[in-house]
Amino acid sequence: MAVHDDCKLKFLDLKAKRVYRFIVFKIEEKQKQVVVEKTGESTQSYEDFAASLPADECRYAVYDFDYVTEENCQKSRIIFIAWSPDTSRVRSKMIYASSKDRFKRELDGIQIELQATDPTEMGLDVFRSRSN
Repeated sequence: MAVHDDCKLKFLDLKAKRVYRFIVFKIEEKQKQVVVEKTGESTQSYEDFAASLPADECRYAVYDFDYVTEENCQKSRIIFIAWSPDTSRVRSKMIYASSKDRFKRELDGIQIELQATDPTEMGLDVFRSRSN
């Protein structure tokens, strides 16, 4: 599975320049490559991000999670999410699962990885518990 250059460029913008709050990636099966489907501006919220994931299709996503530690320090973590809802096609789940590691290697700087089949598995509380 190829990875479109735009994926890496947008990820670098998120990581280094904090231009985006999140990026949603999609596999184009015909072209056999991962492409950027949607980006969320740095001002957008978690709710905007959750709403951008389709209810019945797989996606990869990266979310820039800001939080405050118990010591009152402002921190940020880049979270990679493999979104694979139970209602998505089996073939789609297999393609996303089999190409995930290769795709993740292209995005240098991911700190946390989550596998989610429904929104409760990737809520802000999950992000917080995995970030500390």
